[in-house]
Amino acid sequence: MDGPSPHAYPWRMSTVTRASLAEHIYSQVGLSRNESADLLEHVLERVAKELESGNTVKISGFGTFSVRQKGRRTGRNPKTGVEVPILPRSVLVFRPSQLLRARVNGGPVDGIEDDGE
Repeated sequence: MDGPSPHAYPWRMSTVTRASLAEHIYSQVGLSRNESADLLEHVLERVAKELESGNTVKISGFGTFSVRQKGRRTGRNPKTGVEVPILPRSVLVFRPSQLLRARVNGGPVDGIEDDGE
């Protein structure tokens, strides 16, 4: 046996991959498999380019992706206690919309306005 069934641990979820998304597009939209994969790649590439440029990407009913700048700060090595400088960097932030939060939490989605956040 290859290990426990995925149903043995209900808190473990399966991972959605590019291939599974492309397959879903193929089955739902009616494009060929290659066209579905190309469409997905173009969408993901566009989102990545916008984020690289520092732009915010807002997908209505899903959420908002943005890039936040973290400044320089001082950290500490937990083993030695020595202070270490942490350099400034960019971090990717995702903020789910109220609609997505409600769906994930199993709550009602009726009456929730699509804020696009």
